[in-house]
Amino acid sequence: TPKGTCLESVKIAIDTGYRHIDGAFVYYNEHEVGQAIREKIAEGRIKREDIFYCGKLWNTCHPPELVRPTLEKTLKILQLDYVDLYIIELPMAFKPGDAIYPKDENGKFIYHETDLCATWEAMEACKDAGLAKSIGVSNFNRRQLEMILNKPGLKYKPVSNQVECHPYFTQPKLLEFCRQHDIVIVGYSPLGTSRDETWVNVSSPPLLKDPVLNAIGKKYNKTAAQIALRFNIQRGVVVIPKSFNPQRIKENFQIFDFSLTEKEMKEIEALNKNVRYVELLM
Repeated sequence: TPKGTCLESVKIAIDTGYRHIDGAFVYYNEHEVGQAIREKIAEGRIKREDIFYCGKLWNTCHPPELVRPTLEKTLKILQLDYVDLYIIELPMAFKPGDAIYPKDENGKFIYHETDLCATWEAMEACKDAGLAKSIGVSNFNRRQLEMILNKPGLKYKPVSNQVECHPYFTQPKLLEFCRQHDIVIVGYSPLGTSRDETWVNVSSPPLLKDPVLNAIGKKYNKTAAQIALRFNIQRGVVVIPKSFNPQRIKENFQIFDFSLTEKEMKEIEALNKNVRYVELLM
């Protein structure tokens, strides 16, 4: 993000009422997020325990001996004593080192063999040390989740799995599996996503132009975005919409003054196309 944009957006979000902030080392803006949180604490608007901050373990940091130092680095950047949630960002690893996206001379990613169970044990140690209140995962499928859940000597199971989730990609099977195991689904790209073809499948139609979402929105005097967010909240999915626009930051928060009917929920569920915007081609 351009310098200062993230700082301002987080402060506006906190003033609006947001308390869950989803961050990551690879977003390169954790210093601004930390500053915004600390400024709002200093103003007396919030206490540290009001904020729920999620940090992420990047792909180059999967070896167990790198997990804690990586989290400690994040805490140093944030200037906070702990994160509320620390998650493994992806169930695959890149070659450890200084390069965030290590590539060979042909521009191909350099992968690294990873033992997710060993990485998970290092995550558990971070929780025991008080550096993270809770630990979870992201972009894990059922098989990868089962690997952790069935691990001999499991101390803490993942509390959450952060995955793409919106009316065009409703994740019914994964949602049901996670429900059975008390794992919360956190839905990223809950409004679809930006049309940046470097990482987005732009052949999929933009979610917010969907006629069904817009028609339901008209009935409640809400936007298609507000309907998409409300849909996920009502099915027990945590949403993390992203915006730098003060008006939209506020708008995305105004979804607690109405409820969708069962019929409307079914209509939105029927929009599922099983397509990802974020294809994670790596």
